[in-house]
Amino acid sequence: MCDFGVILSGYCSDQTRTVWVGSVADDARQAYEAVKEAQQAAIDAVKPGATTGEVDAAARKVLKKRKLDRYFTHSTGHGVGLEIHEAPRVAAGQEEILQPGMVITIEPGVYFPGKWGIRIEDMVVVTAGGGEVLTPTGKEFLAV
Repeated sequence: MCDFGVILSGYCSDQTRTVWVGSVADDARQAYEAVKEAQQAAIDAVKPGATTGEVDAAARKVLKKRKLDRYFTHSTGHGVGLEIHEAPRVAAGQEEILQPGMVITIEPGVYFPGKWGIRIEDMVVVTAGGGEVLTPTGKEFLAV
């Protein structure tokens, strides 16, 4: 996992991509696609008036359907601004209401102890019409 961030004019950024080195098992490719689908579901759930718990639930629903939910051991995201980790917390049971102008990360992941892990993270700004990804780099499965 490659976790990137910069600070520009005092504001932080955060983005993660997963890169495979060497041969890749089929289950890893399938898990990657599940995480990518979960991330997109959470991004699609971002809109004014939604709660951060609802955004988290959108990601978890996909991973549960793929029977990977027990390997998703952290929250779906967090706020980003002057600090890299700020409120709101995008996690199960959280009731913070999203409002235009908020910037959050969407970073579901699955982690198989002793084997490997996958996380795909982007920053998303809440707009009047939904969520806009601020880190629009590719998310294709990459093995080197």
